[in-house]
Amino acid sequence: MAGRFKGVFKQSGVIPVLDDKLVLITSRKSERWIIPKGYVEKGLSPADSAAKEAFEEAGLIGVVHHIEAGQYQYRKFGKSFSVQVYPLFIETMLDEWDEMNDRQRKVVTPDEAIEMVYHEDLRRIISNFFMRDR
Repeated sequence: MAGRFKGVFKQSGVIPVLDDKLVLITSRKSERWIIPKGYVEKGLSPADSAAKEAFEEAGLIGVVHHIEAGQYQYRKFGKSFSVQVYPLFIETMLDEWDEMNDRQRKVVTPDEAIEMVYHEDLRRIISNFFMRDR
């Protein structure tokens, strides 16, 4: 199966950066605040696949950097997932996008994001990414 390695499903996601803020979205089911992410698509690099997810899930268009900002793992449905996270510097936020009826989207400060995001390792990645620029 594509995107699977030693029982771990490989995904990639982005920290969507807008000036000194970032964009979070809600997950479809739990409505927790997360970053755009998904399985690494065949034929795309993890960074490019993550940028495609940002377009579909949040209506974000921009430049993705291929240097990883971090990685985190989580479990869902009894399966393990590993997510590679890349910065995406937003150039355009669409008013309408594929999953706009399934998710909320919010522009927040890094401190707000750290409060809102459920996953501890993702909070650390966001914190480290924005502290690096200060």
